Amino acid sequence: AENVYKPVLHPILASSGTTITRGYPLAPKPGERGDHMHHVGNWMNYGNVDGNDFWGNGHTGARSSNGGEIIHLGIEKLVSGKGEGTMITTGSWRDSVGVELLTEKTEYHFIAKGETRIIDRITTLTAVGKTVAFNDTKEGMFAIRVARELEIPSEGKITVVDENGNPKNLDKASVEGITGNYKSSEGVTGLDVWGTRAKWMNLFGSIGDEKISIAICDHPQNISYPTYWHARGYGLFSANPLGVRDFTDKKEALNLKLPAGESITFRYRLV
Repeated sequence: AENVYKPVLHPILASSGTTITRGYPLAPKPGERGDHMHHVGNWMNYGNVDGNDFWGNGHTGARSSNGGEIIHLGIEKLVSGKGEGTMITTGSWRDSVGVELLTEKTEYHFIAKGETRIIDRITTLTAVGKTVAFNDTKEGMFAIRVARELEIPSEGKITVVDENGNPKNLDKASVEGITGNYKSSEGVTGLDVWGTRAKWMNLFGSIGDEKISIAICDHPQNISYPTYWHARGYGLFSANPLGVRDFTDKKEALNLKLPAGESITFRYRLV
């Protein structure tokens, strides 16, 4: 899609067919939030890779001057089966002037069990040509932007999508039908989950009469396990193992460096 500078899974549906991701900006629905147009479906990228912003690229509707782009190169394997499908893709992380920093190989497993739907993502990034620095920032990494109904209810000013699919500012929006809440594996709830560490996080609520639960699970082999969470009340739900400095109020830092030719693998489950 134009102005989406990374591969995304969009839309994502529950087993009933109900869409759990926000439509905007690809398929805007009246009344949903019209902010952060770089939050699209389910994706994985990062806000500071050698100074290039892969996360926020496109937030104005156009390419950012320091924006990095993940080019989808192709599908190596696509297999369907009973209750499970597999897709292996390749990609290229390129800096703001088009120079390749990282190669990406991602393996997806799509699993259906009763009313449960699971997406496993295993992504291996390899540094090309030189050491690549992932400088600490809260803006990352494995994320989903959810439907309006699954946000945590909040008062105050809001940007919503109008009948023509365009964002408009309101001083106050109705919180009727806005039902979301977080709970982490460590028992933390609500907005307090932001910046905490947990093995998994659950976002739950209702869309109409249907109860919905979305969980993201970290993997014990991932860096910084249990991961930090960049989980917001307005529908951004993200695991970020690399933003240590922001999440610890500058008390600690990670600043991961990946030497040329070396690889790192990230593993996440979305349930």
